[in-house]
Amino acid sequence: MQVFEGVKIADFSWVMVGPTAARELAENGATIVHVESHLYPDTSRVLGPFKDNKAAIDGSACYAARNSNKYGISLNLKKSKGQEIARRLVEWADIVCESMSPGAMAKWGLDYEGCRKIKEDIIYFSTCQFGQTGPLSRYTGYGQLGAAYGGLSYVVGKKGEAPPQLYNNYPDFIAPPYIVATVAAALLHRRKTGKGMYLDQSQVEAGASFMGPALLDYMVNKRIPEPDENRDPYMAPHGIYPCRGDDRWVAITVGNEEEWGKFVAAIGKPELETDPRFSTVLCRKENEDELDVIVGGWTQGLTAEAIMQLLQRAGVPAGVVAEGEDLINDPQLACREHFIYLDHRVIGRHAYHAPAYRLSKTPHRIWKPAPCLGEDNHYVYTEILGFTDEEISTLTEEGVITTQADLPTFKPYR
Repeated sequence: MQVFEGVKIADFSWVMVGPTAARELAENGATIVHVESHLYPDTSRVLGPFKDNKAAIDGSACYAARNSNKYGISLNLKKSKGQEIARRLVEWADIVCESMSPGAMAKWGLDYEGCRKIKEDIIYFSTCQFGQTGPLSRYTGYGQLGAAYGGLSYVVGKKGEAPPQLYNNYPDFIAPPYIVATVAAALLHRRKTGKGMYLDQSQVEAGASFMGPALLDYMVNKRIPEPDENRDPYMAPHGIYPCRGDDRWVAITVGNEEEWGKFVAAIGKPELETDPRFSTVLCRKENEDELDVIVGGWTQGLTAEAIMQLLQRAGVPAGVVAEGEDLINDPQLACREHFIYLDHRVIGRHAYHAPAYRLSKTPHRIWKPAPCLGEDNHYVYTEILGFTDEEISTLTEEGVITTQADLPTFKPYR
């Protein structure tokens, strides 16, 4: 038996954070129905990469990665009958999750207060940029905004230059674990008290929690952190260095004098240990530009993999800056069976991520590829919600259950 087995979830969330959190519950046994419509499909469906680089509503790996183990239905919530069906789904569920703009669910009577009238002990979680309250709560946005407003963008990049956008929407990957943990706590609370709970998450606040040391430094010392590329205030060398090959890089960190001695011996330059420019960490920090030129000159002659293995054997932290192909072929990830391969109706056979942890008594299970839009309509409407085939046909004719014919012109996000 899995840890969340028997837990039923009505998933009205979309894009990244909500679907990722719900997926993790599904991997550990929860039954999830993900609600979309062809008129307003999940935004992640328009994000690449796409199968064979051809944009298609059911061909997005971005969507697939966040929605495995879920049943997917199409339902037009703008129609009153669609809202009635949604309330029927809430009545079935133990948990409702949503990640829409504040107020959107309330328009349909599907906010927490509305759902609590349907099922008194419902557990309901909302996740959005700024949370449901406060002067900024009505501002919408994606993780780029959250990264900037939460202070993450400011501390990366180069001194004297405008802060760059992070490679990805960083808070989108920080926020989901908080949700999973609090939902687990809410389920335990309901088991003990019989009461449901409302969980309101601000993704900006989740991202800002990773700024703890910088926030503390400012509160205590009034010191504002400044971007310093890949360097560290207390370690040197510390950075990303070029290696042999096309756009290949390795990360190296020397954290103390013992590691410095091991490092210079490993790279065949023991004289650097007593060089007055580099003999202590303070000296190395003062002459870091010169030091990085020396380290980079050495790394360019070797592959990233060879450097990582050499330095790790010597006791110096180092790691390949991995590309997607590196991860797929990584022996450590293969040993832990991190990638699970499933056959998607449109994408075909492709990899899904397993959780980054292992529960020994209740192991995860990844068994169902992400649904195509409306793929599980018949199963959910008949087996879970109890509609007859005739009722489903009528609802489809009325546009309550949407179809491909309702899909607007598909425009992938560029």
